[in-house]
Amino acid sequence: MKTARILVVDDEPALRTTLAAHLTEVGHDVLAVESATVALNSMSRFAPDIVLTDVMMPGMSGIELLTHLREVTPDIDVVLFTGKGDARGAIDAIQLGASDYLTKPLCLDETEGVIDQCLLRRQRARAGSAPSMSSSELDPAYGLVGRHPKMVDVYKAIGSVARAGAGAAVLIRGETGTGKELIARAIHMTSQRANGPFVAFNCAAVPESLLESELFGHVRGAFSGATMDRRGKFEAAAGGSLFLDEIGDTTPAFQAKMLRVLQEREFYPVGSDYPSRSDATIIAATHRPLHQMVEDGTFRQDLFYRLQVLEIEVPPLRERRSDIPLLIRHLAARAAADARITPPVIPQKVIEELTNRDWPGNVRELENVIRRAVIMSRCSVLTVQDIGGCEIPAKEVEAAPVTLSDVRASTERRYVQRVLYDAEGNKSKAARILGVSRPTLNRLIRDHQLAVR
Repeated sequence: MKTARILVVDDEPALRTTLAAHLTEVGHDVLAVESATVALNSMSRFAPDIVLTDVMMPGMSGIELLTHLREVTPDIDVVLFTGKGDARGAIDAIQLGASDYLTKPLCLDETEGVIDQCLLRRQRARAGSAPSMSSSELDPAYGLVGRHPKMVDVYKAIGSVARAGAGAAVLIRGETGTGKELIARAIHMTSQRANGPFVAFNCAAVPESLLESELFGHVRGAFSGATMDRRGKFEAAAGGSLFLDEIGDTTPAFQAKMLRVLQEREFYPVGSDYPSRSDATIIAATHRPLHQMVEDGTFRQDLFYRLQVLEIEVPPLRERRSDIPLLIRHLAARAAADARITPPVIPQKVIEELTNRDWPGNVRELENVIRRAVIMSRCSVLTVQDIGGCEIPAKEVEAAPVTLSDVRASTERRYVQRVLYDAEGNKSKAARILGVSRPTLNRLIRDHQLAVR
């Protein structure tokens, strides 16, 4: 393995020392510093190849350090790491030029792998090859909730797509209910087209005979009932993004027309002899296996390759079970807000029951279960019976629906989250308000899986 000069930046001495010792042991030349300011002062003297920096630090943040380094030393690889692991952080980091994004607690093997990828890209760049992108709480940025590594990979992919700019089509693959439209909206909101319209269209919800008119529009007299010109979704999405859900449900004949739009950026409204042009960014999604459909001849190969240039795969919920407690709390709070009621206490027993289910309908199914339970529950504490788990005897539920520790944990979690929010993510300030030490606050954040801005 090729060695590198690595600058480690973190205000936590234990992590800084451990990471520096491990990287030194495997052969790298490492300098570890406690702040972004010291890091900047060390740049000319140490001349690192790679900078590994925490995001949340007193004074200058890791994001600010990244922005500065991109301006003055664009060739240096900058890898951010954070205890947050949320959508906004990962997407923003990749958009701003980070080489990769890691979440705490750091896996040393994964960190080594990211460093190897950075060195490989540098080697390819020197050899003239095009560099390749790496892939490596409750802060529902863009509606996305989750800290699992597979979701962090999705966030990084969104940032990469946004950084690539408008023009190329995007394909989102994933099972029904995984949140493909949320991913599409996040792509739009982080792109250069964010101020333009976002138009969503479900190709499977419209009869084939109306699909062309809905997307391309029509002119007066094009068919019976066409009493005036009508613009389609492509025209409505001008200057923004058009999300085509369930693109795999369209026919090969219609796919040929879609291919023309992607290649030529123009289309013919139904009944018109004159083409119209479209500059909308196309984001397509499907739950179907397009690879297999291409082999079967039910999906055009040329369209598939055109869509596959930028591709994001959304994991099913069963492959990221560690995110289910986060989703439960987020969905329960949202359901309570919609119903204008106080969010219920959710005991650990209920969370475990929901986490252990398979969820074939993914997040959408979980959302329906949570919403129904929050609305229909007759008390302030959800029970297993509320969520449809009737295997626990009613007598047991009545005797001890929730423990005192459950109530304390729920209250503690809400209060610490509120203090962190008011402190704008400043852990030192939050610890002073709470009257606890910084290590204790870090433990509370881990135990309650809290968001840190």
